[in-house]
Amino acid sequence: MSYPGAHFDELSWQLLCPEDYVNPLPKVKYHLVVVGAGPAGLISAIGAAGLGANVALIERHRMGGDCLNVGCMPSKALLSYTQENSNPDFAGAFSWLREVRAGIAPHDSVERYSEMGVDVFQGEAYFNAEGQLQVDNIVFNTRRIALCTGARAGIPPIPGLDPALILTNESVFDLTTQPESIGILGGGAIGCELAQVFSRLGVRVELFEQAPRLLPLEIPLAGEILAQSLVDSGVRLHLGAAVTSIEGAGTIHTSNGTVVCEKIMLAAGRKPNIESLNLGSAGVGLDSRGFIAVDEKLRTTKKHIYAAGDCATTLQFTHHADAQARALIQNALFLPTAKVSGLAVPHCTYTSPEIASIGPSLDALDSTGVAYDRYEFDLTELDRVKAKPFTSVEKSKAHGGYALVVTAKGSDRILAATIIGADAGELLAPICLMMSNNLGLSAAQKTIFSYPTRSEFLKRLGDAYNKSRMTPRVASIFSWWLKRSL
Repeated sequence: MSYPGAHFDELSWQLLCPEDYVNPLPKVKYHLVVVGAGPAGLISAIGAAGLGANVALIERHRMGGDCLNVGCMPSKALLSYTQENSNPDFAGAFSWLREVRAGIAPHDSVERYSEMGVDVFQGEAYFNAEGQLQVDNIVFNTRRIALCTGARAGIPPIPGLDPALILTNESVFDLTTQPESIGILGGGAIGCELAQVFSRLGVRVELFEQAPRLLPLEIPLAGEILAQSLVDSGVRLHLGAAVTSIEGAGTIHTSNGTVVCEKIMLAAGRKPNIESLNLGSAGVGLDSRGFIAVDEKLRTTKKHIYAAGDCATTLQFTHHADAQARALIQNALFLPTAKVSGLAVPHCTYTSPEIASIGPSLDALDSTGVAYDRYEFDLTELDRVKAKPFTSVEKSKAHGGYALVVTAKGSDRILAATIIGADAGELLAPICLMMSNNLGLSAAQKTIFSYPTRSEFLKRLGDAYNKSRMTPRVASIFSWWLKRSL
């Protein structure tokens, strides 16, 4: 291999799917057999083994799943490289992503999990005619099974689309030469992040989104700010443009015209990896979207079989898979009391500016008739932000920052929040903590934050909530008391 960072790939693959690996002899009986070594599967396996359980982990490809190999980490490595370098180049960026991946690979390696007491099996897992889980000629005897097989890019039914000619998240990070141009289909987080990466590398980027704005699940302001940021970096946006057909490897026909690119990448929709499992033989059913159906305790239609992660949810984030895996361990090994319904799951788009949010969208709240109050704050008003040497562009709301917290009408109970700006994901963390522990916005008003920090925005919003309680009646009572006390 002779492409940028090839030696790092060699190191990663030897750790994550060693060619000379020989499967161990299976134990007589397992407490838990986990299928899939992505975030949900890895945490389920190592967590259960750490509690003393007999655990087997089956992976057909590379340990680490999408997040390490073709998802979170490669994309964030590219984003960081292209943002931190004033003149980033393709070879340097892609070599860096491979170096980052190789640096994390030991943590998810076959060797580490084996040393931690997990029996790791390489191969294609499936349910045989008797409904037993099997790999090659090995039939597993186990009390519980955890299906954590993840998901992949969905292929939409676009006329002329040839999956062999297009890029997805599974192939885009394997590029070895820089394309002159790329058309990205999908204006969600993945599409926007990679649009910004390729634009910074000097690639002509055409970004297509059928909805009238980017990030259609976020507040409208988020999509507007990000759209302007992408346009400023050279990305050509095609909003409200439905792709009607594709020709060859790069001709895109839309309702608004035709665009020709060297490469096309799909960044819209995900499909669970379940085809090879033969779920019907085990009596495991699917939901209306085609994902593995689970209850609030992650049990499938067969109660001894559990499912977690991207194969069983449309909230496809590594941290959500982590939370589900922890519940799965409790329910599969001990009393099934851990519920995953109602989890407050944050998500973040790591563009510049970052956009982080938690809770339902405003559109969702409006559609269900939920009454709410809004508390907004421009982060450029913080002394910490004012003290930093920003350019005139960076002082705008797009880069300086904006925060929105939504509470139940007349209450401090937090329903949702959005932060736009540098390190938005980090700034959202205390709100995640508050929502997960039923702390209302008034708790922020009572909290002492270091000065000057950007985290103070939360106290400012707490103050705003407190001021909202100053009704005319309360004000008159205060006035009477103060006059009386003179």
